[in-house]
Amino acid sequence: MDIRNLKPERVWKQFYALTQIPRPSKKEEKIRAFMADYGKKLGLETLVDGIGNVIIRKPATPGMENRKGIILQAHMDMVPQKNNDTVHDFEKDPIVPRVEGDWVYATGTTLGADNGMGVAAAMAVLEADDLVHGPLEVLITTDEETGMTGARGLEPGILKGSVLLNMDSEDEGELYVGCAGGEDGSFKLEYRPEQVPAGWESARINITGLKGGHSGMDIILGRGNANKILVRILYKLIETCGIRIASAEGGDLRNAIPREADAIICYEPGKKACVEKTVADIAATIGAELKLVDPGLTVSVMPAEVPSEMIPEETALKIVRAVYAAPNGVWAMSSSMPGLVETSSNLAIFRVKKGKMEVHCLLRSMVDTAKTDMGTALACCFANIGASYSFTGAYPGWQPNMDSPILQTMLKTYKDMYGKDAEVKAIHAGLECGILGGHYPHWDMISFGPTIRSPHSPDERCLIPTVQKFWDLLVETLKNAPVKA
Repeated sequence: MDIRNLKPERVWKQFYALTQIPRPSKKEEKIRAFMADYGKKLGLETLVDGIGNVIIRKPATPGMENRKGIILQAHMDMVPQKNNDTVHDFEKDPIVPRVEGDWVYATGTTLGADNGMGVAAAMAVLEADDLVHGPLEVLITTDEETGMTGARGLEPGILKGSVLLNMDSEDEGELYVGCAGGEDGSFKLEYRPEQVPAGWESARINITGLKGGHSGMDIILGRGNANKILVRILYKLIETCGIRIASAEGGDLRNAIPREADAIICYEPGKKACVEKTVADIAATIGAELKLVDPGLTVSVMPAEVPSEMIPEETALKIVRAVYAAPNGVWAMSSSMPGLVETSSNLAIFRVKKGKMEVHCLLRSMVDTAKTDMGTALACCFANIGASYSFTGAYPGWQPNMDSPILQTMLKTYKDMYGKDAEVKAIHAGLECGILGGHYPHWDMISFGPTIRSPHSPDERCLIPTVQKFWDLLVETLKNAPVKA
């Protein structure tokens, strides 16, 4: 089924157009040009700021000039993740959407509903001539997924509105009023490789089949982290079979739970049986632990060409111990909002080869001091093996304001429309609201969206019926925007 025929057609046709334009983070040139051209073709004031954000302004409809100016905000980039058996170039190839029941998926890749659905809704509002609204601005930020660069670089004073509707949340019927802050942690070590002795054998260990997912939204689900699983296996192999490690790597995006990892190991002749049995035993143990949350885990051992170099024995053991001990997953739950993760870490990227080790983690917390505490724990793990560490890209959280006028407007609107209350929540993922609010402290902000599952992974999907409800709520919210004081 062509997704352009789904309801509401005005949103789905815009989303389809977005799927045809490559827009991975850091490679937003094509989508930026597309959005700027879109605004200009509609005859609307359009500009691209110095950092690469697109801003489009639409005047109020007659009789609505006295309403507060509303900014519709979404981000233009998407997370480029694909299955290993999928041939796809995110810089050139379009996304191929497909419908399965009530869901829209992509084919072997991320869908880009995060945050293409928000962009599509903003485009539909700009194009529509039958909506009632006050003064509007659309802010489409660049590079949200890999550093929130667009939000960070937004020029104070360039926007005129006072109400921000962020359309980057992923549960219909929920209104978000707060989010976690975040920070990147990087840990590096250099070593001098050793030669692999003549006559030794080698094997490749592969971790596949994990669900992965968004390191903020899905961290609470306890899914397997391929890097941590790989290190757990390597530690057992060192302990049981005396293997040596030539290389290991897993994960490629700091905000995605790593789904796949692999290592090349070396060992003396005669230890193949020990290696295969040990891997089978530990894989069965881990599989049993994850059977309810990540049942697709596959651990395979296959012959590999013997490499020329391997990591020195003591260095490899230190690295494995440090990564094994490094905090990963939920660190603390919120004491003020039951069920909400307060602090977490995602051990996202692990690479050790050719004389260098690199580990990259994304730390998140609603409490800055707790984030610092977890960062210190990570630093201690790696400082103990002589690794350097740095923390960069810190961004603030967004503190809830339960007296927000736009929150009260949307709560009433939702209740009037659907006869039930919308849920008011904070989110462990990082939204741009915290950073944007730093540039514009007077803004009244809220975040909402349709239901999206497994963002940042090839299982990403959008629930079709919720797009209509998301759109209807947006339309009614614009109609009921607060009057200027």
